[in-house]
Amino acid sequence: MADNLPPDLHRLEQRGHIVLPGPSVCSRAMGKKDNACGSWRDADDLKSSSQAGDSRCQSCCRCRRRRGRGGRERRGRRRGPPGLPRRTPDERKMYSTPLVVLCVFSVLTLQVKKKIVIIQLLFIIFIISKSPCPSPDEVVSTLGAGAFGKVVECLDRDKDERVAVKILRNIECFRDAARSEVAVLEEINSLDDDNRFACVRMLDWFDHEGHICIVLQLLGLSTFEFLRLNEFLPFGVEQIRHMAFQIFRAVCFLHRNKLTHTDLKPENILFICSDYDHEYNPETECEEKKLRSLDVKVVDFGTATFDHEHHKSLVSTRHYRAPEVILDLGWNQSCDVWSLGCVLMEFYLGHALFQTHDSGEHLAMMERILGPIPLHLLKQTRKQRYVHNGRLAWDLQTSSDDHVGRHCRPLKVKRAADRPRPASQRQRAEGDFLSQKYMRGRSEEERQMFDLLGYMLEYDVCRRITLEEALWHPFFSPPGGKKPL
Repeated sequence: MADNLPPDLHRLEQRGHIVLPGPSVCSRAMGKKDNACGSWRDADDLKSSSQAGDSRCQSCCRCRRRRGRGGRERRGRRRGPPGLPRRTPDERKMYSTPLVVLCVFSVLTLQVKKKIVIIQLLFIIFIISKSPCPSPDEVVSTLGAGAFGKVVECLDRDKDERVAVKILRNIECFRDAARSEVAVLEEINSLDDDNRFACVRMLDWFDHEGHICIVLQLLGLSTFEFLRLNEFLPFGVEQIRHMAFQIFRAVCFLHRNKLTHTDLKPENILFICSDYDHEYNPETECEEKKLRSLDVKVVDFGTATFDHEHHKSLVSTRHYRAPEVILDLGWNQSCDVWSLGCVLMEFYLGHALFQTHDSGEHLAMMERILGPIPLHLLKQTRKQRYVHNGRLAWDLQTSSDDHVGRHCRPLKVKRAADRPRPASQRQRAEGDFLSQKYMRGRSEEERQMFDLLGYMLEYDVCRRITLEEALWHPFFSPPGGKKPL
């Protein structure tokens, strides 16, 4: 084989810079695939171990590395650097051909004049410029990734501004969700209402090789990411008031236009700008990150549902799922109100109110925090496995109940309209204390916030407050203050 080599490769082989496949092959690579030293044909296959003998190539540096100390061959597959994401089959196909050409070109120009380096750099630039890209924009960074696809930050060359591009995987269910999201965002953009600006704005969308790509305005961190970055230190009541008013306006706008978001959670509420400063908090005796702006927008309309559309039986992320969804009683726009009640509690506590991954335990936590589930809801549910003798089927003697007891405390007692007024100031104080075990302080603003949360976290959708009514709650009109803008 060496006799037929070009002069350059023949010289490189003689100097030991490259090793080309010959009659001696790596014993680990027996089969009809490429071995470690090069490709080989079926005729090169050693039919048995007796024919193979000790036929490992002695000049191959890769085989010498495998044997290691004492002549033993190292086991296990070589792995790349930790933390690097695995490429998808499409990405491997996209880059495999240019990289192979680049490797061959590098071998051919090895140990030659330095001018060849310039040619290599030009060749690399040519490969990068010709590589397919999901959009005409320049990809700056990846903002997030999940099972649905990923969101990347791109530079719009025409407008010289940065945008976010949501790329949905080329799978039918994701394509359907993407089309639904595009339809919702187009409907939002077409409406003449100032409140629509509290929802993320779609700039464009296109189909790239089966992947639906939605171009959105670029926003900052999500409220959850900021909590995590700030070591899950909770927001202050004034901060919650400012953010809640904007969120309520956005979702109320959706409800007025016959839409239910169905997936409201801190991850889907983003700051317009998440720049912050470091400030020392004397109460916590530690340095905190203080946001410069509390303006937020609601994002992710992939599961948003119009009133006339089919309502799936299961919606919302677990921790923010309303009881009527868990009990399969049917749902409407009020499930968004319940989710937002859980979101505000998470802003106030720094962690999720219902920390569970089991529906039965979730319902038990609700009873521990909010009191017994009404009997008529348990009778109507299609999930009778959660009901026993007219009550929630939950074993009080299990370790799961200990978990519920440790993580859940009563949030409220019956309101004055539902129970006799306490006879003495001491009884009134005890009743207030029982209904406010989650409160950090005793300010009037906190009392108003928890009063609003009590109306939002109602089991019965008929008694649950609407967002239109919530915007007129005293929490958003503090004494001596102004309604948030």
